[in-house]
Amino acid sequence: MANIRKELVELLNAALKLEHAARIQYLAHAEMIKGENSEKLIERLKEIASDEEKHEGQFRNLIGNYLGAEPAMDIAETHHAFKTEDILEVNLKGEKEAIDFYKQIYQKLCENKGEFQYEFEVLEHELRHVIVDEQEHVAELSVLLGK
Repeated sequence: MANIRKELVELLNAALKLEHAARIQYLAHAEMIKGENSEKLIERLKEIASDEEKHEGQFRNLIGNYLGAEPAMDIAETHHAFKTEDILEVNLKGEKEAIDFYKQIYQKLCENKGEFQYEFEVLEHELRHVIVDEQEHVAELSVLLGK
């Protein structure tokens, strides 16, 4: 069923666009953080941006090398924020939305495991690891927000 391959490529490309946007957003937001004791928060936002860059590479690899398609080169919508709390809130919301979306992709992949005889384990493993990383980001941002 070639349609599931095409659908998975489209979903993974949408995920790749989200990761492009998240990386840019985290880096931009890191430059907006000001004030006493802000260095650790800036460092953490840049570290999360680095994680998002790693996810971009993982998605590009899955799309290009395992599914034989062209990885997306554009980005999803980014969200502006200027105050520290707003920055943390907008990124927490984005991480949760990404997790929900990636879980939908994961479920679709698992439901169609038989269509990916030579790719399933790598696709499943990489997607699961991205979800775990994003869940860690949710926990970290929640702690920073005092939630």
